[in-house]
Amino acid sequence: MKLTATTFVSVDGVYQGPGAPDEDTSGGFTRGGWLVPHFDEQLGACMEEIFARADAFLLGRRTYEIFAGSWGAMADPGDDPIAVGFATLPKYVASTTLTDPQWAGTTVLSGDVVTAVRELAARPGRELQVHGSGELVQWLLAHDLLDELNLVIGPVVVGAGRRLFPAAGADTALELTASRTTPSGVSVLTYRTTGRPEYGTIEVE
Repeated sequence: MKLTATTFVSVDGVYQGPGAPDEDTSGGFTRGGWLVPHFDEQLGACMEEIFARADAFLLGRRTYEIFAGSWGAMADPGDDPIAVGFATLPKYVASTTLTDPQWAGTTVLSGDVVTAVRELAARPGRELQVHGSGELVQWLLAHDLLDELNLVIGPVVVGAGRRLFPAAGADTALELTASRTTPSGVSVLTYRTTGRPEYGTIEVE
């Protein structure tokens, strides 16, 4: 399976709490829900297209708990493709603290997570998808495990909160393979990871 990540970020790189004011208030974050005013019909269709390619999900603990409390609490997913995906496909959580997951279909990855993720990605299928899970995305990039990164960029500077790309982290070269912009101004950029970037000096003539 191709290992892909899809993360909502603001223009200044914040990924914390895009979906609601109380979605993730850790660290005293009070600016949650920043993507909601820009979530239009085209963005919804784009997310459904992405989820339709999933054969399994890989999540960080914090995102897993948020999703379990929302998607996992739905009594009947109906015909919503995202809800159906979460209800029926395997879910893997990279965590050293989660010991008793209540969401059906969940497996906790602990111990040698690098090997576990590589083994999952080596299985036949379409995509092993990461959603949200900013710290996990950082970790996957640092270990050269991520094949593709979808950045869903909301047209807002949040100014506080956890950022997807910290001040010090792994350097990664990216190749833009697709892009679209929704009517509300959300940019969806798809990048293929290509290893470490090259560096050079601009020649001025």
